[in-house]
Amino acid sequence: MVAVSLSTYAALGELHTDVTLLVYTHVREDALALYGFISAREKQLFEMLISASGVGPSLALKILSGMSVEELVPAIRGNDLPRLTKIPGVGRKTAERMVVELKDRLDAISAEVISKPSAAAGGAVSDIEADVVSALVNLGYDARAAEEAAAAGTKAVGAANLEKLLRAALSALSAPGKRKQTT
Repeated sequence: MVAVSLSTYAALGELHTDVTLLVYTHVREDALALYGFISAREKQLFEMLISASGVGPSLALKILSGMSVEELVPAIRGNDLPRLTKIPGVGRKTAERMVVELKDRLDAISAEVISKPSAAAGGAVSDIEADVVSALVNLGYDARAAEEAAAAGTKAVGAANLEKLLRAALSALSAPGKRKQTT
């Protein structure tokens, strides 16, 4: 069984349709738990949340269910404790620890994780294109090359399907003359 946040659940769509989830595997001595996410940004924020003292995977999932990524990041950055404590399971001390421990890390990775990367032409990109860029960077490709490949893939196949866009971007990266991976 894969546990998901309410926002991921709402984005799943119709029953009996194929869905691709990014899965975080939490291993403990006595248990193995799977947590699924619809976007790379949500998964990365989940991983940051569980790195904070007193926040385990269950609470992190409750936090992401209580507030979207777009709402949570400014709340943590802005030290908005009243808003954070409205989430079930988050008390004042937990909210304070989250702000203290995550605020600087959110600032440091904001361009890469939370905000959408800019396209090569400088325009806005879709969530799916941002997920493809994130996947390519995680595979070891240079961020700029990944953005250019995602933009080229979007021109070729559109940005409606994650798998098709990822394949097109990988194809663009493997074209002769392209720099494949960072050294």
